[in-house]
Amino acid sequence: MADETEAEGTRAGPVDVPADVVQAMEAYLLGEEPTLTRVQVAERAGVPLELAVTLWHQLGFPHRGDDDIAFTESDVEALRMSADLVEIGILPAESQAALVRTWGRSYARLAEWQTTLLAGLAVEGGDPATSLTELATEVLPRVEALQTYVWRRHLASATQHLLQDTSTLTQAESRLSVCFVDIVGYTTQSRSLDGAALVEWVDRFEQDTTTLVVDHAGQVIKTIGDEVLFTVADPAAAVSIALTLTERGADPADPFPAVRAGIAHGAVVRRLGDVFGSTVNAASRLTSAARPGTVLVDAGVHEALARASSEGESDDEESMWRWRRLRRVSAKGFDHLEAWRVRPQRSDD
Repeated sequence: MADETEAEGTRAGPVDVPADVVQAMEAYLLGEEPTLTRVQVAERAGVPLELAVTLWHQLGFPHRGDDDIAFTESDVEALRMSADLVEIGILPAESQAALVRTWGRSYARLAEWQTTLLAGLAVEGGDPATSLTELATEVLPRVEALQTYVWRRHLASATQHLLQDTSTLTQAESRLSVCFVDIVGYTTQSRSLDGAALVEWVDRFEQDTTTLVVDHAGQVIKTIGDEVLFTVADPAAAVSIALTLTERGADPADPFPAVRAGIAHGAVVRRLGDVFGSTVNAASRLTSAARPGTVLVDAGVHEALARASSEGESDDEESMWRWRRLRRVSAKGFDHLEAWRVRPQRSDD
C-alpha cells in the first residue's frame, strides 16, 4: 500500500488553465473571437441552414444551437467556399458527405495529437497558461506551414501516379496488390507494457513498415493499432516487403515485433484514400489464416509472379523464393480461397 501511495503522490495531477486563457487561445486559433450564430453564418454565406448544419456535423464538430455564439467570419468564408466547390462539381452530391467526413476525421485526429503534444510541453514549461500561449504563437504557424507543404508534396506525388496510370481517370477499379501486416501476440504484449513503452513499440512497427512500403513505391492506406494495410502495383514488391518484415520480426536481436502477412492481387476500388473489394477481403482473410512469421498470398499474386518468371521479367530476388500451395484456407465470404505460402530459399534448401 505504501508503494501505491507513493506512486499516486508522484503522478501529475490535472492542470487548471484560466477561462480567459482558454478564450484567448480559441480566438487566436480561429483568427478572432466568436461573434456569430450558425443562423447568421448560413445567411452571410448564402447557404441554407440545413446544409450548413449538415456540413458542420459531417466535419465532426460539436453540436451548436441556433442561439449559440460560436462562429466567426472564417466559418462564413469556409461555408461559402464549400458551396462553391459543390456548385462547380468538385464536391458532387453523391460523394460530398463521404469526402467531408474524411476531412473531419483526419484533421480531428491530427488536432488531438498536436494539442496533447503542446499541452505536455506547456506543463513542462512551468506556468501552463503562459507556456501554452507562447507555444501557440511560436509553434503553430510553423506547423500550419509544414502541413501545407506536406499536403502539396503528397498532391504532387498522387498527380504523378495518376499521369503514369491514366486508366484511373476512366475506371472505377485498379489492379493492385493489397497486403495486411499484423503484429503477432499484440494483446498479450500490450498487457505487459506501460503506456509509453506500448506507444514506442507500435510507433516502431508503423514507422519501419511505412518506410519500407514507400521505398518500394507502395502506399500505406491505414494503420489499425496492431495492423498496417498497404497497396503496391507490383506483386513482387508486396512479397518482398512482407518477407522483409516477417524476417525482421523473427530475429531476436531486432526490436521489430513478430508479424504475419497476407497478400492478394486483383481489382481494387479506391475511394477517398481507402480501398475496397474482394481483393482487400482476400488479403485480410489470408492474414488471419497465416501462422506467425509467415506470408500467405492468393492465386492472383502467384499467377502474376509465375507469369513474370516465364516471360523472363522476374529479378534475382524472386528466383530465390520458395512456394508451397496450401490445401485449403477457410475464409468467410469465399467458397474456396486458394493460397500459397512464400518464403525465402535458404542455402541449405
